[in-house]
Amino acid sequence: MSKPLLAVVDLFCERDERTLFEALSFELAAGELLQIEGANGSGKTTLLRILSGLSNDFEGAMYWCGEPIALAKDDFLSSLLYFGHQPGVKGVLTPVENLQWYAAIHPALSADKILPALEAVGLKGYEDVPCHSLSAGQGRRVSLARLYMNTARLWILDEPFTAIDKHGVIAKEALLASHVRSGGSVILTTHHDLTACGPVTKINLDQLMGT
Repeated sequence: MSKPLLAVVDLFCERDERTLFEALSFELAAGELLQIEGANGSGKTTLLRILSGLSNDFEGAMYWCGEPIALAKDDFLSSLLYFGHQPGVKGVLTPVENLQWYAAIHPALSADKILPALEAVGLKGYEDVPCHSLSAGQGRRVSLARLYMNTARLWILDEPFTAIDKHGVIAKEALLASHVRSGGSVILTTHHDLTACGPVTKINLDQLMGT
């Protein structure tokens, strides 16, 4: 049997003397979509930041393809695309310039796909407009364009449907489904009902803590 892509064992995190989660264990296989659920403040974003290597404020162990993540860090980070709750777009730069910057620092992002990616998220014609002139939804779509540019095996997405219209939601669901069908994996938080993404595994942090 092949090793899981990502394995989490007995994860524990405390914040402001309050336990967010404990004894959290799961495995994520290639081609699997995992949805993290829970009320606001339950620790969803904190968990995604831990899984992405952006926070060391936890106890427990994580493994990438059977190896401790600390020993497989380069392969893990090059195989990961993290999409945070904030869009992470620089207002003084244009959509093209923002995506060029992302492509320069992440090996899984292809600069050759910038223009098709912007068209895919409905920003054709806005390629050279400074992002501070765009709406909040358009700014978030600049960041979401990275999903159309990348070859990362694991996507970790924090509320990717926020500030996206109905047509954008349909397009993102189709993109997630395509990524999973091709053997990629996704961990995400969302209040959206993922009806078009195929089988979804769920972990509810409130239920885990008995709240």
